[in-house]
Amino acid sequence: MNVPIQNTQTQSTLPWLHPERAQKLYNALAQRILIIDGAMGTMLQSYKLDEGGYRGERFADGRDTQHTHDHAGHACDLEGDNDLLTLTQPKIIQAVHSAYLDAGADLIETNTFNATSISQADYHLEHLTYELNREGARLAHECCVAAEAKAPQQPRFVIGVLGPTSRTASMSPDVNNPGFRNTSFEELAQTYAEAVRGLLDGGSDIIMVETIFDTLNAKAALYAIAQEFARRGARVPIMISGTITDLSGRTLSGQTPEAFYYSVHHAQPLSIGLNCALGATEMRAYIDALAQVADCYVSAHPNAGLPNAFGEYDETPEQMAATIGEFAKSGLVNIVGGCCGTTPAHIRAIVEAVRGVTPRSLPAQDSVAA
Repeated sequence: MNVPIQNTQTQSTLPWLHPERAQKLYNALAQRILIIDGAMGTMLQSYKLDEGGYRGERFADGRDTQHTHDHAGHACDLEGDNDLLTLTQPKIIQAVHSAYLDAGADLIETNTFNATSISQADYHLEHLTYELNREGARLAHECCVAAEAKAPQQPRFVIGVLGPTSRTASMSPDVNNPGFRNTSFEELAQTYAEAVRGLLDGGSDIIMVETIFDTLNAKAALYAIAQEFARRGARVPIMISGTITDLSGRTLSGQTPEAFYYSVHHAQPLSIGLNCALGATEMRAYIDALAQVADCYVSAHPNAGLPNAFGEYDETPEQMAATIGEFAKSGLVNIVGGCCGTTPAHIRAIVEAVRGVTPRSLPAQDSVAA
């Protein structure tokens, strides 16, 4: 039985790019709390890759063997560019995706958090933006297809990820020059547009703008998404996930959760939520605040606690799952998962903690402020 698509997405005049997939997603959301995967970086660290591991065969001799142009930047160090592993170590990326799918995840995030030209400029690999996003989505799609073939009763979905970039459009990085900006709305929109095109061409079922610390950056991403939808004449669902940077309860650019929601809900998101920066315990009050105002689904994928003195995350799967289980029992969430420090063991525990719990109900449209 198909569940009508009832949230604000129905205001759009554009049809779904993948109508059957969109319908399966909404059916699943009506039935249960869905599970996002956990951290990619945490898992990649376990492989202990060195410079040669990051380069792979493609960049082994200091240049990109698949491009005719001699990009001098390929001689620079590439270690640490996790997004590049989509091209140089695709089997590792798929192994991580598969581990989370085996743990019970419904939604798999592409390995594209820094796959924008702004972020890839640190490695002089801006020309790979489209390819990184397309291949990131394709690898995740292949893993979801394989998992769904083994368990057809549990559809799996690819979330095409757009990260925040390393720049901020609304604040100055120079305390002595508050009027200075190291990027612009136009530059951000352009780099996001290329990434969105790749994510959709690679087979993403959803686009998520995540780890939002500056709402102006997010608005540039949402603008780029809207432009690409208009160009294609079709759309996919959008997820939006902000970051409360500390216990002040605000984003880096100064917004409360409620203000953040009202700043971006014009994009007609499938969900609004929070991820990163905080552990589940610290995030609880801010998820509650979103749940009180959002006319769409609510998501939460916190870190495995707060980082210790060594920058590591100590919260066990059982501890994290108990807290997120309380989110669910309190009727706050529709989608949950993990961010920094989380592993397939954390996701498996979260799956069990929310199993059978009724998801948060969407509010009646006339009860939501315009």
